[in-house]
Amino acid sequence: MSRKSRRGSRSGFVWIVALALIAPVLAGCAARPGPDALSVIADEDVSISTHTLLVASARARDPRPGVFYSGERTPELSFAKVQVSVPPTHKSGMVEAPTKSPPNPATDMVVREAVYRETPKEFTADLKSELAKYPAGKRQAVIFVHGYNTLFSEALYRLTQMAEDSKATGVPVLFTWASRGEVADYVYDNNSATAARDRLEETIRLVFDSGADQVSIVAHSMGNWVTVEALRQIQISGKRLPVEKIGNIVLAAPDIDVDVFKSQLKRFGKPPKPFIVIVSSDDKALAFSNFIAGDKPRLGAYTQDTELVELGAVVVDMSKVKSVDGYNHAKFAQLAEMAPELRGLIARAAQGQSAPPSNVEVAGIRFVGLDRVRAAQVTSGLSVVQVPANGAVTGDAAVVTANSVAQP
Repeated sequence: MSRKSRRGSRSGFVWIVALALIAPVLAGCAARPGPDALSVIADEDVSISTHTLLVASARARDPRPGVFYSGERTPELSFAKVQVSVPPTHKSGMVEAPTKSPPNPATDMVVREAVYRETPKEFTADLKSELAKYPAGKRQAVIFVHGYNTLFSEALYRLTQMAEDSKATGVPVLFTWASRGEVADYVYDNNSATAARDRLEETIRLVFDSGADQVSIVAHSMGNWVTVEALRQIQISGKRLPVEKIGNIVLAAPDIDVDVFKSQLKRFGKPPKPFIVIVSSDDKALAFSNFIAGDKPRLGAYTQDTELVELGAVVVDMSKVKSVDGYNHAKFAQLAEMAPELRGLIARAAQGQSAPPSNVEVAGIRFVGLDRVRAAQVTSGLSVVQVPANGAVTGDAAVVTANSVAQP
């Protein structure tokens, strides 16, 4: 065997061993949803709340009962409307996905109703109907983009958890791309995310054109790659998004090469509002991604805050926060429950100052670049953060303190 062949064999062996060791990390510590986790349970008397989620999908439909969407790609967007109930046993930050059949509304998040929508027009009609439940001026939509190794059911229930814990007003919209939900399919998932760029751009434009007063985007892990790429396409297309409708762009645990992100932002230019980048230096899933990427740091574990702020980001460093998932890759979901406390703490930290301080640390979470938010708002003519004597945060910039991170 040649030296080159031996090198290739050794490389393949190292990959297989690393994959076997890291599989539990990427799968997470919680049990995965069962094969029929989205089976509709019509009767319910025990749930504490029900959430209506709108879905735009680059996945192929799956005819199997309780599955709804597979992990295979489709060239055209598909749409759905799903109602999910939350059990009385729900714990903040946790996803009580069904693992047994049939799902139990007393202990599980359960689908109450699920219907496909055939056209963008039907999706938009659903969105307008949900937005109309809120008063004019407060009609917000939040697009969530999931990450690698994620089944459709997992993405749906994660969005439900965040919507429930945040208690935030707004319509949750799930953009789901074709992840197979298998650890070994990292390359397939990465290519699927790339292939979904145009579909996400289409979804973003549909939501912005729906009549929403403000639209935010929350992306997790590999979902950040497709999100930043779609936003970059929009930015250079000549048909940009209306600045006054842009809420917050939250990049949680981004599985993006730092150098690639820098080049994206340089081409993109500083965004009208800074991106909110949630990082954690102890993220074990991103450590694996770093390994297979040739020891190139991932954005979600990158804590050189000053450099990111200069590129147009507010950094939320959660390295000191204990994660409920055990692998430190889903800390962002915990911000939903912490939102009210964080808003008050950051407000008090800003007392007596004409603008939020650049760096604030509260509840073990370090915020870097908050002053850039006010500057961006003043430049664009948007409302700015105000800190009255009672310490409550008002104004559009309040979302940066944690509210938009928690929406959903």
